[in-house]
Amino acid sequence: MANIKSAKKRIKVIEKKTLRNKMIKSRVKTAVKKVVLAVEAGDKDSASKLLPLAIAEIDKAKSKGIFHKNTASRKVARLTKLVNSLA
Repeated sequence: MANIKSAKKRIKVIEKKTLRNKMIKSRVKTAVKKVVLAVEAGDKDSASKLLPLAIAEIDKAKSKGIFHKNTASRKVARLTKLVNSLA
C-alpha cells in the first residue's frame, strides 16, 4: 500500500477507471456476441439490425480511449464481413 497521499489518490482513480473500462468492454462484447449469434442462426434481418448497434458501441469505446483506433476498425470490419457473408 502506498504511503504518499498523491499515490493513494492515484490508486483510487485507477480503480474507478478500471471499473469503467471493464463496463464498456463488456457492453462491446455483448453487442458483438448478439450479432455473431444472429449470424450463426442465419437470421439476416436481425443481424443487419444489430450490426449498427454493435458498431456504435465499438466507436464509443474507441472515442473513450478503451480501444485503439486500429483495433476498433478491425473489429468493425470483421463484424461487417461476417454479416455480409449471409447475403
